[in-house]
Amino acid sequence: MTTSTGKTNLLGLTQPEMEKFFDSIGEKRFRAGQVMKWIHHLGVDDFDAMTNVSKALREKLKVCAEIRGPEVVSEDISTDGTRKWVVRVASGSCVETVYIPQGKRGTLCVSSQAGCALDCSFCSTGKQGFNSNLTAAEVIGQVWIANKSFGSVPATVDRAITNVVMMGMGEPLLNFDNVVAAMHLMMDDLGYGISKRRVTLSTSGVVPMIDELSKHIDVSLALSLHAPNDALRNQLVPINKKYPLKVLLESCQRYMSTLGEKRVLTVEYTLLKDINDKVEHAVEMAELLKDTPCKINLIPFNPFPHSGYERPSNNAIRRFQDQLHQAGYNVTVRTTRGEDIDAACGQLVGQVLDRTRRSERYIAVRELSAEADLAQSAVTRT
Repeated sequence: MTTSTGKTNLLGLTQPEMEKFFDSIGEKRFRAGQVMKWIHHLGVDDFDAMTNVSKALREKLKVCAEIRGPEVVSEDISTDGTRKWVVRVASGSCVETVYIPQGKRGTLCVSSQAGCALDCSFCSTGKQGFNSNLTAAEVIGQVWIANKSFGSVPATVDRAITNVVMMGMGEPLLNFDNVVAAMHLMMDDLGYGISKRRVTLSTSGVVPMIDELSKHIDVSLALSLHAPNDALRNQLVPINKKYPLKVLLESCQRYMSTLGEKRVLTVEYTLLKDINDKVEHAVEMAELLKDTPCKINLIPFNPFPHSGYERPSNNAIRRFQDQLHQAGYNVTVRTTRGEDIDAACGQLVGQVLDRTRRSERYIAVRELSAEADLAQSAVTRT
């Protein structure tokens, strides 16, 4: 991708794209692998540091290329070890990336868009509306920034990031090409070498693009379900009006059938007090998913200002989980992490923007929350 500087940003190029780039400047294709290792394994963004590349090529690269990740606005570390980065992308908007450590696993939650057009009623990101798609460099740049912050290079040795989930701000399937390119880099041995089982794309249900996904990549799939019937899901997840549950689940089943392994769909379900958390909802959900091999991840709602929703009681959560267990499902309850830095699931909203670059739309959304502190530099999201 050519940036505003007129140079090609090498950070977001897949291996075939990198080889094509070196072809275009009259260089051998093997240079692609050399440069990718410097960028992704060692976190280098300075061509002069690439000591196994000739000086002549380094000088050529300085003229026509660059390695530019998103600008880091802030980094916060929770008392539980969760980390949150706010990064500014080329559109001027800010997005958030969250790292969640748990035992030997380190999961990075990556954003795909600034804002989101789907407007799920319980998600703070959707309340700011859609601003822009992230480029492939801006998507993979979040992994690049996080990886460098831990000093975990090369990526295959004692790495802090073992899993990546496309569950941050935005709907990944509405930024299809850039997200797929970035996920290829996550799994490429010249990139971050993460297993396809450990790279997960989460969707609210963009059915045509779920079908298209299977033609390009075989990452794990997660479905943001949140309701066991169409009437309720239409209220909570408006895209359901276009792609109702029967159609959606059939597309997920088709995708999972292409993986050729014993991999199952992850079903995400945010529990909202007195809305979708009753035992009868669990019974209905068990029936809905009976033909879909899956594991279920229950997410107690994480409140944010003016949401209109509340977190269910622990007893209600246990009853819901027990009902699904009795129906034979593998069910976990997601532990809330990073609340003290506003990094909990459902809270990412992207409040930290340079004031001089805030769009009129963003200002209008923020004015709806009169109690919010516009001077606050912390940003909220999952």
